[in-house]
Amino acid sequence: MSLPLSIERRLSVPAIASPLFIISQPDLVIATCRAGMIGAFPSLNARPSGVLEQWLQRLNTELTEDDAPFAVNLIVHRTNTRLGEDLALCVKYRVPVVITSLGAREEVNEAVHSYGGLVLHDVIDDAFARKAIAKGADGIIAVASGAGGHAGTTSAFALVQEIRAWFDGPLALSGTIASGGSIVAAQAMGADLAYIGSPFIATQEAVADDRYKQMITECSAKDIVYSSLFTGVPGNYLKPSIAASGLDPDNLPSADPSAMNFNPDGSGDAKPWRDIWGCGQGIGAVTEVVPAAERVKQFAREYRETVARLGDMPRRYRSL
Repeated sequence: MSLPLSIERRLSVPAIASPLFIISQPDLVIATCRAGMIGAFPSLNARPSGVLEQWLQRLNTELTEDDAPFAVNLIVHRTNTRLGEDLALCVKYRVPVVITSLGAREEVNEAVHSYGGLVLHDVIDDAFARKAIAKGADGIIAVASGAGGHAGTTSAFALVQEIRAWFDGPLALSGTIASGGSIVAAQAMGADLAYIGSPFIATQEAVADDRYKQMITECSAKDIVYSSLFTGVPGNYLKPSIAASGLDPDNLPSADPSAMNFNPDGSGDAKPWRDIWGCGQGIGAVTEVVPAAERVKQFAREYRETVARLGDMPRRYRSL
């Protein structure tokens, strides 16, 4: 692993529960971290003003060095008017891991580094990865095809391969990872961590509509559609949720990227992510709604079983 030992030693499974807009809140983060997996939430989930500070106080109080660290996701795009306020709170409460999205900002990285925090920047291709590292990010989250929400179109194999050709720092992989075996596969390709979102929507602690959770347990990869219509940025969504909003999921128009909208107030009609539900292609492995700790334990068990099974594999083939 190229992760700091201070983080690695606190994990029961090498993975991050990715920050889910609206859905990831303190109960989910705490349960995930206590089970040994990095829990994360977007700062924009904490609203109105003042709530983020309350959440950070709670996380710093309830989580200990025996738990996995937590992460806060900052949207650094120019449309996020809360960035300065939220970044200042991350510095004040010394957030262990900061995940930056939709733009790489040197001043953000410098602020997190001022107290020893780790910055991971999510990207959808190698060019964006290079820009992020050039601007001071410590590591990369490679968002490959099939990931839930905003996702790229590049195969996980290709994306990790291209980034590892020049970068030996912390690397997480996102895209259709929904089992412990998939986490092992991510590491086999060269990633340090798996970045897992959709399975944590179908947990008891997730702040999501019960219909959303149930839909995940009933759907599979064939029920995912890739579209830029809803936020201006291409992403993967559940077809049944699009249809329920009165749209034809098989005939969606494209959107102007300049109209990018994160809807932090969650108001209006048919809003992502309130009504149009993001989801990745790996959900065929998710068959029931369970406590978050149980999901982490499942991943850890499957991870160990896969490693044990693969340990015998070299003996099956002849040497050259």
